[in-house]
Amino acid sequence: MSKNIDDWLNAYNVCHQHPQNKLIHYICVPAIAWSALALLWLVAIPYTPLTGAHVLLGFSFGFYLHLSLRLTLAMILPAVLMMASIVAHQQFLPIPLWVSATGVFIVAWIFQFIGHHIEGKKPSFFEDLQYLLIGPLWIVAFVFKKWNVPYQDAK
Repeated sequence: MSKNIDDWLNAYNVCHQHPQNKLIHYICVPAIAWSALALLWLVAIPYTPLTGAHVLLGFSFGFYLHLSLRLTLAMILPAVLMMASIVAHQQFLPIPLWVSATGVFIVAWIFQFIGHHIEGKKPSFFEDLQYLLIGPLWIVAFVFKKWNVPYQDAK
């Protein structure tokens, strides 16, 4: 039986209860997402105008769409902002994108593991790599809940 959105979010939430760990994740999950997209932006798909970042976004949005149309639509804005910031980085900053992305990736993961040490629980992705895609969705679902906006699709 496949998991629904609540199954994924509830399971992810079990390892993210401590306020410090949550705060770390609210900051570091988007940082890791940005850095992963930035590094994959540098991987060209031969004979196409696409990059690895486009492939990751396509795969992620397909996975998200299976879980919740509303959360998928909400993920468009952060994805567009991340991609725009990657393009802006390449155009306006003298530091190579791979240097910035690698630094952000390493520092953010260090903090993620510190958060899980504080929490006293291992990261969810040790159980299932799909949780790497759930992290960003978990943040957007948190915002939906905070604003009392339902994220489950109508049945």
